Amino acid sequence: MGKYQEIETKMEKSIGVLKNEFASIRAGRANPAVLNKISVDYYGAATPVPQIGTVSVPEPRTLMIQPWDVSVLKELEKAILASDLGITPTNDGKVIRLSFPPLTEERRKEIVKGLYKTGEDTKVAIRSIRRDAIETFKKQQKNSEITEDDLKGIEKDIQNLTDNAVKEIDSIVKAKEAEILEI
Repeated sequence: MGKYQEIETKMEKSIGVLKNEFASIRAGRANPAVLNKISVDYYGAATPVPQIGTVSVPEPRTLMIQPWDVSVLKELEKAILASDLGITPTNDGKVIRLSFPPLTEERRKEIVKGLYKTGEDTKVAIRSIRRDAIETFKKQQKNSEITEDDLKGIEKDIQNLTDNAVKEIDSIVKAKEAEILEI
């Protein structure tokens, strides 16, 4: 499907955004990806937490951040407190620990609802890519660059790409739902 490379790439990017967003969703256990969106003022530059030290998971619900430069600990603590993480960091002068509380049943259901909404938003983006692509080929057919039969085949191929992308989105949402509800 080489001639559809651009369409496939756009669809893959939309799915990539979904995966990134899901990676940062807290599932009640420690996941270093939640720190990717938090930046610290590090020598005048906004630097993502994973780039200023070592992030480890010593226990299933604990993250430990060991900065390479301990002078950044206070800034790191402030950045975590200011974030939407909702966890108070513990600073012992060398490392920062984040203890993730177990999620309540109600909170899990809220998160799952959000997963489905984000999944639907991604499907809308995929369908929009499909619509734009088909419009482009319809213009080509109107300008006699391709035949009506070519257009029918192209529409079928693009629909297959769309169906595959939607199936992938559904499986990503289901996997994240299982991860959140299993605890």
